[in-house]
Amino acid sequence: MANERNDLVDRLQYLALRLVAMLMHCWPVNANLQIARVLGDILYFLDRKHRQRCLANLQRSFPELSEPQRRRLARQSMREIFMLGMEVLFTTRLIRLNTWSRYLRFENFQPVIQLLLRGQGVILLTAHYGNFEVLNYAMSVLGFPNVGIARPLDNPYISQWLFGLRQMHGGRIIAKKGATDEVVQVMEQKAAVGFVADQNAGAKGVFVDFFGRKASTYKSIGLLAMQYQVPVVIGSARRVNDRFEFVIGVQDIIQPADWSNEDNPLHYITQRYTKAIEDFIRIDPGQYWWMHRRWKSRPRGEAPEAYD
Repeated sequence: MANERNDLVDRLQYLALRLVAMLMHCWPVNANLQIARVLGDILYFLDRKHRQRCLANLQRSFPELSEPQRRRLARQSMREIFMLGMEVLFTTRLIRLNTWSRYLRFENFQPVIQLLLRGQGVILLTAHYGNFEVLNYAMSVLGFPNVGIARPLDNPYISQWLFGLRQMHGGRIIAKKGATDEVVQVMEQKAAVGFVADQNAGAKGVFVDFFGRKASTYKSIGLLAMQYQVPVVIGSARRVNDRFEFVIGVQDIIQPADWSNEDNPLHYITQRYTKAIEDFIRIDPGQYWWMHRRWKSRPRGEAPEAYD
């Protein structure tokens, strides 16, 4: 049973965060990102548990790399949390209809625009890589509002504030717990819904290959695509040169015709979008959150991995 929260502490935490956010806006965003990287370095040196998990996941995923190379990637990965948090505070201020082109560059995006304009429904997927938060917001700014799935933060005041930032310009965030009914409504309205699709799904998930190992992956995305016969778009927002600049690219688009003749369409869809996620992570592995317990669940009969 979860511990009862202290409302006063929650309010004080919220006030402290708002004060910090106000102070951060006294300096340019890229100067603040330098501070975020320092905080990430401190976390890397002090947090042995997550450092070891990063290194173990990297060793299994990139056995060809040297130990110094993996340590550099693990350190970069742990910076990502602070950099993303800093960028969230600046996104609504910097990315507007008349300024977005200073910070965003789109690659292979024309097919996605065509899908969105058809109004036939689409599933948008990304991973905990680069600035995954900017995708939903940028699309809403450009006139393509979509629905994202996210877990509310434990502090309700901070969660409400951050959700409000993310939902400016028409986008909508659905709380992950109990989201099924709302997602179904979105699909029936033939709108766009987005998922961060690289989380461990437990023993009941679909096991597919991810960096050479089986990873349990949620069935819901593939089942939605099959039920509503909508395309699945896999893309990312990769940070450029550790600055508030991003390349928003599309790695793959899975059309209903692609799985129509497959013996196991659910496995096909899940494996294909997982492979697309792996492909864009390989472009800059340090931008992925390697501290996640992505391989925690193992197929029946396989021993758990250390640090997972």
